[in-house]
Amino acid sequence: MAAQSDIPMRQRVEEYISKLQDDIVTALEKLDPNAPQFKRDAWLRAQGGRGLSCVFSAPVPPPGVAPQNTALEKGGVNISVVHGMLPPPAIKQMRADHSTIPNIESSVPFFAAGISLVIHPRNPHAPTAHANYRYFEITEPPTEEEQAAGKPGKLIAWWFGGGADLTPSYLYEEDAVHFHSTLKAACDPHGAAVFPTLKKWCDEYFFIQHRGEARGVGGIFFDDLSEEAHKRFAESDARPRTADEIFAFIKSAGNAFVPSYVPILEKRVRTPSDEHERRWQLIRRGRYVEFNLVYDRGTKFGLMTPGARVESILMSLPETARWEYMSELGTDPESREGKLLEVLRNAREWV
Repeated sequence: MAAQSDIPMRQRVEEYISKLQDDIVTALEKLDPNAPQFKRDAWLRAQGGRGLSCVFSAPVPPPGVAPQNTALEKGGVNISVVHGMLPPPAIKQMRADHSTIPNIESSVPFFAAGISLVIHPRNPHAPTAHANYRYFEITEPPTEEEQAAGKPGKLIAWWFGGGADLTPSYLYEEDAVHFHSTLKAACDPHGAAVFPTLKKWCDEYFFIQHRGEARGVGGIFFDDLSEEAHKRFAESDARPRTADEIFAFIKSAGNAFVPSYVPILEKRVRTPSDEHERRWQLIRRGRYVEFNLVYDRGTKFGLMTPGARVESILMSLPETARWEYMSELGTDPESREGKLLEVLRNAREWV
């Protein structure tokens, strides 16, 4: 059996995200065994690569019939393993966020593999969750010898990125503590600087600037993790640095998703709720849409990539959302809606 270091990182990441996808979908299906199963949609990319989208959506009932009361309203757990040529406009956008990419004026080969998931529960008391973990390579065009051997060209740059975050409509502090505690336990073996750095980065990234509030109560977020110096970490910080060390951290964080989130769902999906709470949930989902379409780098990059699979990229959006002009909900600081907004406007240390 080949040593792990002898197996290309491309292959190791692809194998891992495939297993993680299956583990997460299985856990979510066990949560609500009477609901329809996730739809498995395998696809091929004409420009190179493949994917598997596992999507949950309750069937639309006939007129006059109430929808099935499923635990989830919409969810998706997607993986993609794609390769091809990256055009200069995409390279230029990526250079703004990835210091390891040199100034390249022509298209270059790329490889990207990742898992991305968003879960929107039906109950207003059950929070939405999002996670993604990804690996990216840019290489030189392969030589004739490399092409004949089916190998990629020389690496120009590589990095890992990802994270996980929680977006409640109603604040249950114990849920936020559980989510962050589980992620911290996954981060801590990989360096004392990891969790506090990624937690702060998450609070900053998932912020809706035009609203002056965060999308949710945070979690972890990171990008451009490689062997190079990183602007978010001091040189002396204890953190993973080699490809093997960072991949080990990715697996630890990815494996933490089910224990960080599913126990919260189990606790909240059957909580009694009313139309007032549903209305607030839909307003908060509107904020979710605003962030994803206006600010999210992954969404914007995905839509710029040649051969982009738009249905998979926009899977993150909720099935239903609401915008109200000058809504009064949340204006009373003593209301449950107002207490959520206080936390969204002032990030808190949960652990």
